[in-house]
Amino acid sequence: MTMDILDVPLENLSLVEKKFDIKIDHERTSEPSEIKNDREPIPLRKALIMAGGFGTRMKDLTENTPKPMLPLQGKPILEYSIDLCKRYGINDIAISIYHFGDKIKEYFGNGSRFGVNIVYVEEKEPLGTGGALRLFQDWLTEPFMMCNADELKDINLHEMYKHHMMSNAIATIALTHVKDPTQYGVVDLRGNQIMRFVEKPTLEEAPSNYINAGLYILNPEAIKLIPEGFTMVEKGLFPLLATSGKLNGYKFEGQWFDTGTPERYSTTEQNWKGFKEEASIAIGKNIS
Repeated sequence: MTMDILDVPLENLSLVEKKFDIKIDHERTSEPSEIKNDREPIPLRKALIMAGGFGTRMKDLTENTPKPMLPLQGKPILEYSIDLCKRYGINDIAISIYHFGDKIKEYFGNGSRFGVNIVYVEEKEPLGTGGALRLFQDWLTEPFMMCNADELKDINLHEMYKHHMMSNAIATIALTHVKDPTQYGVVDLRGNQIMRFVEKPTLEEAPSNYINAGLYILNPEAIKLIPEGFTMVEKGLFPLLATSGKLNGYKFEGQWFDTGTPERYSTTEQNWKGFKEEASIAIGKNIS
């Protein structure tokens, strides 16, 4: 039976726990989320890359090619996400595929040619980012990174993971600063804690200039909150976590490019400068 998160009174966390059979720490403070967990975590080892979209806004460019396989500076867009994983020691990668997924599998194979291990799940029907995530529930048994395949991000994943593990959050969203937030979902922050999202606000209504950069670190218990069937984590999971005080933001200064339209794709082709962030010491050895 399909579960609908929206029918749960979000202010009553006990109902959320009962409905989804999870335990949420009820401790809430009036202050922003603070670093309070000094235990040494296991290294970040697994990543899930969402590559199943149709790329409808790309027009003729994706008529016979999945958007993640469009070439950008000599290699497919998706390969940059794999490069990012490899830079930070994430060698076990799952890719969710649907539209022309066979072309993705044909190019990347089992990942050995790229120095990583790749597994695939092909959606039988479009499931959205949340529905696709549910398919990997048995594989994702420890904190993991999840990202969209059609964005380029130069972000220090070790620092983001450290930030996540030392907070009380179930999920942490990478946040990038934009000059014009009116075309994006904008976050309302209190310290590092994400309070709510405002979709495509006017400049006067925008609570900040920080937007969701399409990269997340999640604890596996987040998956239990996702209803069956088609759902997007951006609408079906993150607002729930924000309401319960379990969603953090991680601001980063590195490059971020969205290739979701022909215009943005062209801009990325011209302006992407490669990875500049220094890959820090493995997180499992870098907690102070």
